[in-house]
Formats: sequence, C-alpha cells, structure tokens
Amino acid sequence: MVNIVLFGKPGAGKGTQAEFLKEQYNLTHLSTGDIFRFNIKNGTELGLWAKTFIDKGDLVPDEVTIKMLEDAVENAGNTAGFLFDGFPRTIAQAEALDAFLQSKGWSVTATIALEADDEILVQRLLERGKTSGRPDDQDEEKIRNRYQEYNEKTAPLMSFYEQQNKFYPVDGIGSIAEITKRLSAVIDNFVN
Repeated sequence: MVNIVLFGKPGAGKGTQAEFLKEQYNLTHLSTGDIFRFNIKNGTELGLWAKTFIDKGDLVPDEVTIKMLEDAVENAGNTAGFLFDGFPRTIAQAEALDAFLQSKGWSVTATIALEADDEILVQRLLERGKTSGRPDDQDEEKIRNRYQEYNEKTAPLMSFYEQQNKFYPVDGIGSIAEITKRLSAVIDNFVN
C-alpha cells in the first residue's frame, strides 16, 4: 500500500498534479477540499460545521477533518494506495493519520511538498477564482490568511516528516508536465 501525502500552499498545484498521479499509480485521490465541498454541498452535519470555518478562511478543526477523511478511506474500495491532498495540515493531524493508517497495517510512504513563491500562488488563486466560483479564491485577504495559517500550522510538518526520512520538496513552478515528471521521479522510488 503506497500512501503519499502531497502538500503545499493553496494554489501550488496539488489538485492538478493529483489527477495525473492517481492514474499513473492507481492511487485513490483524497482531497480534503473536495471532501469538504462534497459534505457542504450535501448539507451533512460535518459539512455545515466545516463551512463556518472555511468561510472565514480558517482551517477546519482536526476532529471534523479526520472523521471526513476516515470515512473517505473506508469507502474507497480497491486501490494500490492513497494520495492525500491537503491532509495532514498540522502535527496533530499527522499523528492522527499515522494512528489511523497503523490501525489498518499501513503507514505514510512519503510526503511531497510542492514549493512555490507566495506572490505567484496568490495570482494563480485569484485567476482560478474568476472561473471556479469558489469565494475563497476571489478574496486576496482570505488567500493571504490561508497562507498565514499554512505557515503557522503546516510548515512544521516538514520537520516532522524529515525526522522520519519521508519528506521530499519538489519545485512547483513550471509546466504541468515538468512538475509531474519531478513528482514521478520521487514516487517511482517507492513503487518500483
């Protein structure tokens, strides 16, 4: 079971890259953003609770995120592994993910961070917001708040995974194909 954590700031290209990687490696793509939007759209209790935080540009509390993710893993069916996109975002979430995966006899194989300059990412999100309809991509102040949250809560994950020899930074600037090639070079070390 190959379990890859793909992280980077909003707009770094995680979702775009995940679409290629899931096909290439037969992984189930679990995007916390997609899981949140599904639960919000369908008016689930967890979704309504998550929406109150998302609307402010804040991170959703761990217990909500973890429960949604566990449900998604349980319902995934036959897969060669998982591509976690946007989770974990905190050390507490990483520890909860480890505990959940261990309960199934699995572990995190590697974490890959798509790295890019904030100013480039802000422009990407504002551009995406013009067509996505996502209000969190249309307000520069909310975008910058998301980056502040990331810097405070997610950046420490680099050290957490470095200590386990599971952290791999990848340059997230370039063509989609170039970035996919960089990511594949890392993942190929674990699947071949």
